[in-house]
Amino acid sequence: MTQLPAHTDRKLGLVIDLDTCVGCHACVIACKGWNTETYGAPLSDQDPYGAEPSGTFLNRVHSFEITTETGAAQLVHFPKSCLHCEDAPCVTVCPTGASYKRVEDGIVLVNEADCIGCGLCAWACPYGAREMDAAAGVMKKCTLCIDRIYNENLPPEDREPACVRTCPAGARHFGDLADPDSDVSRLVAQRGGFDLMPEQGTKPVNKYLPPRPKDRLEETDILAPFLEPVAETPQGFLGWLDRALEKL
Repeated sequence: MTQLPAHTDRKLGLVIDLDTCVGCHACVIACKGWNTETYGAPLSDQDPYGAEPSGTFLNRVHSFEITTETGAAQLVHFPKSCLHCEDAPCVTVCPTGASYKRVEDGIVLVNEADCIGCGLCAWACPYGAREMDAAAGVMKKCTLCIDRIYNENLPPEDREPACVRTCPAGARHFGDLADPDSDVSRLVAQRGGFDLMPEQGTKPVNKYLPPRPKDRLEETDILAPFLEPVAETPQGFLGWLDRALEKL
């Protein structure tokens, strides 16, 4: 079984703002496109235009309707991919060492040449973040676009995961969560960022920012101003007509 490093130099990961995400799935498409067209480890699709399409995606967005004791229901979009956990069970369960966690930045990766497709890592992951590629027969997962973030041939603004770079709402943030002064660490501290399913004890590096409380307006009758009388005593032509009718 693969051993986890006792310490990592950095903790690169994502901070996802659930208040800002609009569920547009741009991150899903960017992830699929970058990994398939550029990374060299294509994410296959099966019968994409048929009756039962399926495929491999490293990032997915789930939508939930949240109801509270007061106020209207709220739709929350929840993006989910590998959380690059500190205590990653997908690594320790791997029988070949194909799954491993890097010491230099804490990113969890899969060496596809050593993966035998046994699926143990998928069973061990409590977040369902691993996917078996039906065409390649190996497990695939989010790499935090490691081929982008260290690529000096790209301009500095592009050295971040494709999902972060493409998000039109600015809901995804990337950085070193081991550095308390990093932008992502300060964002987590300011907004009360939280772990996904902390009871699992995996210590995920990725964090989520909760939705902000929504403004509420007092319930009013929008037609009320139009139903109030404009004048107590009719004036002008209507006043004359009212007096004339009273004499009949």
